[in-house]
Amino acid sequence: MGHARRPVTTLLLSLLLIAQDTGSINRFIQAEMERQHIPGLSVAVLSGDRVVLSRGYGFANVELRVPASDSTVYQSGSMGKQFTAALVEMLVDRHRLRLDDSIVRWFPEGAGVWQEITVRRLLTHTAGVAEYTDSTFDYRKDYTEDELVKFAAARPLDFRPGERWSYSNTGYVLLGALIHRVTGRFYGDLLRDSVFGPLGMRDSRVISEADIVPNRAAGYRLVDGALKNQEWVAPTLNTTADGALYFTVRDLTRWAIALNHARMPSPAALDTAWTPVRLSDGATYPYGFGWFLLPQRDQRRISHTGSWQGFKTAIARYPKPGLTVIVLANLAEAQVGAIAYGIAGLLESALQPPHLVTATSGRQPPVPIPTLLHSIAVKPDSAAITPRFRRFLSPDLIDWYRALAAEQRQWSFAGCDVITSLGFSYLGSPVTYACHARSARPSGGGTAVTVFYTADWRAAGVEGYGY
Repeated sequence: MGHARRPVTTLLLSLLLIAQDTGSINRFIQAEMERQHIPGLSVAVLSGDRVVLSRGYGFANVELRVPASDSTVYQSGSMGKQFTAALVEMLVDRHRLRLDDSIVRWFPEGAGVWQEITVRRLLTHTAGVAEYTDSTFDYRKDYTEDELVKFAAARPLDFRPGERWSYSNTGYVLLGALIHRVTGRFYGDLLRDSVFGPLGMRDSRVISEADIVPNRAAGYRLVDGALKNQEWVAPTLNTTADGALYFTVRDLTRWAIALNHARMPSPAALDTAWTPVRLSDGATYPYGFGWFLLPQRDQRRISHTGSWQGFKTAIARYPKPGLTVIVLANLAEAQVGAIAYGIAGLLESALQPPHLVTATSGRQPPVPIPTLLHSIAVKPDSAAITPRFRRFLSPDLIDWYRALAAEQRQWSFAGCDVITSLGFSYLGSPVTYACHARSARPSGGGTAVTVFYTADWRAAGVEGYGY
């Protein structure tokens, strides 16, 4: 009799712990929605293949007072890039193309500038193609796919392919066009037949404002503190492969479970997608194929966020504890990455993100982080950084550091982690310490900053996220 009761007792204890966890998650989410003025939000949390939480909060549509749920449909933003990347890798597995093929094979329009660009370079944001959404781009014009390719091909490269990493929506627009030219089919139709259909992701598809889409959320933005509807863009711009998909958190749990078992794409393809890109000089940057590969505290995180037309999205996977956190929101200013990282920290204390750290002790960097950022922005040649990081600096990065170190910002140190066990490197330098700080704005919110240091305390790189 005693032995028969143990599984029941264990099950009850497990259910009690889950209830406690979901209660703390609910309180955290509701507080964040109030702080950030988010109208509606849906969340899914998985422990392995088990869905711990899947529900909505607030309103999917404010005007009609429609509650958000786990079936609410949100626009993906750049979180959709991982699906474009998966489709490309599936074509590689089927021998329809190769990662190191020059894209000029399919894009003769770019013969003058794109000879050195490979499929791999587009996937990893190392191609150097300029952003198509510059000051000359008309968001209210219906461009054809071929017109977008010609628009991109007419611009000079920002850098020689493989020399740098720079986030590029254009690269993924080109990947969608490449898929079309290789297969003769629109990438959205291939996603439906090759990914969404087989995985039972019934509500996932390319955006369409013309179609009737059950449970579709409205997207919003804040203008001088007032909630406004999302801005309109031409319909064809909501069909490109850089992040124009519809998702529900319910569908994304199916995607997460498929990734857990490497069912799609193949195990070898996933290994490649989750491997940091190698630049021409051998240095690596923590981005794979549609996934960021940055640690959270001293643990590995595989993640991506998205932002488009009044929506924000995030998916974060933590291999060691087996957690996946998915957050979809209908506000352009929502900091959903911070919410996802915070939920992970509630479930696994070792993952407490820097913006929520309240007390620190132990090791500190020899130079305070705001002082280091100011030094990089003002005199990078004399800053305590690695030579490769110094070469990586760009005007945009320096402007970001300068803004973070501005006098009106309020800084709080958030501790250091020893991360040698991860084998993590940044731009070719093995990283020993990850040290964190918060740069808060007087108006609320701010940026959580992580500096990656070598064993001799030279900064190898800086990353951050809004909260």
